[in-house]
Amino acid sequence: VYGDATALNVRRDSVAKEMVHILVGITPEGYKEILDYQIYPTESSSNYHDMLVDIQTRGVEDVLLFVTDGLTGLRDKCLEAFPRAKHQSCWVHIQRNVLRLVRATDRKEIADLLKPVYQASDEVTAKEALCIFNDAIFSKYPKVVKMLTDNFSLFSFLSFPKAIQRSIYTTNLIEGLNKQLKRYTKRKEQFPNESSLDRFLCQQMMEYNQKFSQRIHKGFD
Repeated sequence: VYGDATALNVRRDSVAKEMVHILVGITPEGYKEILDYQIYPTESSSNYHDMLVDIQTRGVEDVLLFVTDGLTGLRDKCLEAFPRAKHQSCWVHIQRNVLRLVRATDRKEIADLLKPVYQASDEVTAKEALCIFNDAIFSKYPKVVKMLTDNFSLFSFLSFPKAIQRSIYTTNLIEGLNKQLKRYTKRKEQFPNESSLDRFLCQQMMEYNQKFSQRIHKGFD
């Protein structure tokens, strides 16, 4: 299950951003399916937890892996709803956060140093690469090292079959959907109310599910 949110314009008393929270699942047969979406004023881990409880009541019995960004508390909320699941932090977001904490002149070098960490073929190699990375930058960027050390969801994707690892180490799958929604909504500029946004989203989500209902996602066959 992938979780992410995107901001879309809605007019209330004035034009404001509403956060559309989305859960996309890959079924045991390998098909992508939007499980739920909800509109909230702000993004929070509690919102996702409510959505996860909702999909439980609608029949989702087990989740093997959650893939999300680094929203505070989200990992805990996912595992609270589905305690047997694993959690993977999106490596694209991790890389962005790392580069945000370093000087512009060091970014290319540090990005190159980080690649062997998330491109490793197994967890042992990945952890060795992480140690090398941390040792190389600790004196200049201890905050980066702490951020990575405090993250317990760096390498969950490596415990799954190699055929699907490239699909589950980032939230790129759901971010592609978010970009599509933003592209369509640009034509409208803004929605006059939340109901009109909800109708638009419902149509988009149903079309997405229909489109991918017979198309196995890369690697899952």
